[in-house]
Amino acid sequence: MDWIRICPLDAILPGGGACALIGARQVALFRPHDDERVYALDNVDPFAQVSVLSRGLLVEHQGELWVASPLKKQRFRLRDGQCLEDPDYSVLSLPVEVRDGVIYLPVQKN
Repeated sequence: MDWIRICPLDAILPGGGACALIGARQVALFRPHDDERVYALDNVDPFAQVSVLSRGLLVEHQGELWVASPLKKQRFRLRDGQCLEDPDYSVLSLPVEVRDGVIYLPVQKN
């Protein structure tokens, strides 16, 4: 798997999110704590079909971390993209690597 450099870890504040454009895909990046853990989900809210998840609110529910969509407030689990309110919906979850304070995401070879 090839990896692409996204941004320095410090570019995302702890407890916040950001959006990265990888080819034609918008990826929502989340840094829930002041450490090197970062999660990546597809940025499109599957209920509203709008690219807004990176602007969502990070929440904890039953020991799991979630992002609540800023539109209709459905929650998506950070580790796998599964929707809490409707298990028929999910968003793509991507692997993330943090190396020497820099965030990397996988990229497909053409």
